Amino acid sequence: MEIEALNLEIEKLGRCSVPSPMTKGQFVKDEDRVLYHCTLKEAETCIDACKSLPSFEMAGPREKIYFDPSKLKCGIVTCGGICPGLNDVIRAIVLSLHYHYQVSTVFGFRYGYEGISPRYRHVPLELNPKIVEDIHEKGGTILGSSRGPQDISEMVDALERMNIRLLFTVGGDGTLRGAQAISEEIGRRSLKIGVVGIPKTIDNDISFVEQSFGFETAVSAARPCISAAHVEAKGARNGVGLVKLMGRESGFIAAYATLASSDVNFCLVPEVPFTLERFLPVLKEKIKRSTHSVIVVAEGAGQDLLNRDGDHDASGNLRFGDIGLFLRDEIKAYFQREGVEMHLKYIDPSYVIRSVPANPKDSVFCLLLGHNAVHAGMAGRTNMVVGYWDSEYTHVPIPMAVSKRKRIDPDGRLWSSVVESTGQPRDLAGPCVTDENVCASVPEKP
Repeated sequence: MEIEALNLEIEKLGRCSVPSPMTKGQFVKDEDRVLYHCTLKEAETCIDACKSLPSFEMAGPREKIYFDPSKLKCGIVTCGGICPGLNDVIRAIVLSLHYHYQVSTVFGFRYGYEGISPRYRHVPLELNPKIVEDIHEKGGTILGSSRGPQDISEMVDALERMNIRLLFTVGGDGTLRGAQAISEEIGRRSLKIGVVGIPKTIDNDISFVEQSFGFETAVSAARPCISAAHVEAKGARNGVGLVKLMGRESGFIAAYATLASSDVNFCLVPEVPFTLERFLPVLKEKIKRSTHSVIVVAEGAGQDLLNRDGDHDASGNLRFGDIGLFLRDEIKAYFQREGVEMHLKYIDPSYVIRSVPANPKDSVFCLLLGHNAVHAGMAGRTNMVVGYWDSEYTHVPIPMAVSKRKRIDPDGRLWSSVVESTGQPRDLAGPCVTDENVCASVPEKP
């Protein structure tokens, strides 16, 4: 995105005039900012182009807040697919509202945005410290989740009827778009209701957010699956271990899981195209040299190779074909045509990974995201999502967060590291290759 188009200012419901009940901790001033650019070269280029440095508002508790905690009612909603850390975030929000701000009424809306719409008749769950006491030890979300849009006007009507003044939305791109629509309808009605998002996407694909919760746990949970594939591949002559990981349009889980293991020979992601005519001969040559190979593929990779019907799910996402099963069958068929005996084991741990509890580092991350979401909401911020940038927690306008999907740069350092680690050719989308030296640059692996 062009620097001139960066609008990182946060909407506010009004002036903060209520003294914060927090007596401990360090207050953040509104003028405290986190630079968007992280390197000197980028900053100097920006100053030359636009005479100022773009920056995020820093997250954290304010000395003066907007809402009177004694009169405040809040709501929490979790949407989209489940993800490690959802319960941790719910718990963090409830505990912060209760103990930091003495807010006594917090409703959890069941099954995503359905829970706010009256037509589904889902009874909200009243949340308190006792109810959320140990939920962080479990996977999933105690509130349930769903996909798909709901009537925005009906949801705002429901928030008005319940006197909800602060809504926390936990979800990914689609959830944040819904939160933006709710915030815009609130603005049209001149209501004073805050909407604060917490970035939940296991694919780590939200723009202007360095990392979303659940991602690190997903990478950690994927590692044993890759190890199992490696053991299976080594245990058979001409063995192939194929692991499909999550990543619809962004291959961050596949890339980081590959880097976390020294056993992967090929990493296939949506951002870097490949062809069977190029990939399969390279795979054959790799197996010829080392008798086995491990392949990690993101679910959104190679979709141009599959016959898709163009259907969409309830959230409007294009239904993808199963690249894992497709590759499994194509690899088997290719080796059979070549007259080469090959033993392939296919592992798809997607739903296992999604449902595990957050690991300790992700739990800390979830706690601080939840706390900073509460601090932002109490200070009257709205139509924003809590971000993480250059080791600082930030406020990101939702319109910027959903402006485009964050993806791996094929020319960037992350992908270069993946190519260096696997030894795979940088270009797997070229013409057919049969030269026996095609894998000459691939390092031997134990």
